[in-house]
Amino acid sequence: MMKAKVLIATRSFGSTSQKPWQVLAEAGCETVRADMSQKMTEERLIELLDGVEAAIVGMVPMTARVLENSPGLKVVSTHGVGVDHVDLEAAARKGVIVANCPGANDQAVADLAIGLMVAIARQIPIVDQDVRSGKWGRYHGSELWNKTLGLIGLGRIGRGVAKRALGFDMQVLAYDPYVDEQLAGAIGVRMSSFEEVISAADFLSLHAALTEETRHMIGKSELENMKPSAFLINTARGGLVDEEALYAALVEGQLTGAALDAFAAEPPIGSPLLQLENVVLTPHIGAHTQEAIERVGVLAAQNVVQALQTGEPIHRVV
Repeated sequence: MMKAKVLIATRSFGSTSQKPWQVLAEAGCETVRADMSQKMTEERLIELLDGVEAAIVGMVPMTARVLENSPGLKVVSTHGVGVDHVDLEAAARKGVIVANCPGANDQAVADLAIGLMVAIARQIPIVDQDVRSGKWGRYHGSELWNKTLGLIGLGRIGRGVAKRALGFDMQVLAYDPYVDEQLAGAIGVRMSSFEEVISAADFLSLHAALTEETRHMIGKSELENMKPSAFLINTARGGLVDEEALYAALVEGQLTGAALDAFAAEPPIGSPLLQLENVVLTPHIGAHTQEAIERVGVLAAQNVVQALQTGEPIHRVV
């Protein structure tokens, strides 16, 4: 039996199922759960990582400073796909294995992306509140049927959204420099340029990773090139969108609405987007279904156990 201390620094791990905990327990791991009700600073994280060999983390700051001051740390598995909160270069320098959980929450995020399209197009949050307050008005929303969906990113989640959109008889265009036309065509998607996808889309849905190259990839000029009748959907990372430019575009009528599950700062306290009725906002819940949380937790635990036992996790990033 392996004896290793594992820090759990995410609220979601094992919150819908005991299976993730069982994976660690059966491998002989000792788990330490961080109190996530407190702000996770670098100093606090360094303290929590003292004597820890592995960590399963949500959106906590796994910075160079944290990694350099955690000499016993061997493995970090993110509780999800994104690794933009982990300093990968510092991890490589320190010999810390970084793993993630691709594929475990794809269906959940794809479901939410479609749900947000329907919600903003039919103004569901507004009419829900109207009915609750005794109003019985008529809002003329927009249909998804026969519209053009533009996807920025055609990875697992993007492909899941595309397959669902085809059920609405939508025409699906996508931009992804890492996906070839043959793969896209096999699922009914036409690859196109970044500029064409933006200008042609009635619904523009973002499914790209956040990197220095993709940060603010949707900014003032891109928003100006969208149809005034279009909707922007973001279930990926908030940093993909210049939120100041988005606010201005929504106020000035450069596009009809937006639905956001990710923000530059989370929670988006004080954001002017909170004041707009033509925006639907959700608290980064794309991956948060009971089924997805169980799958992600099990895979994160398996990453840790396998990396500690063999030196190689199931899904290695670094």
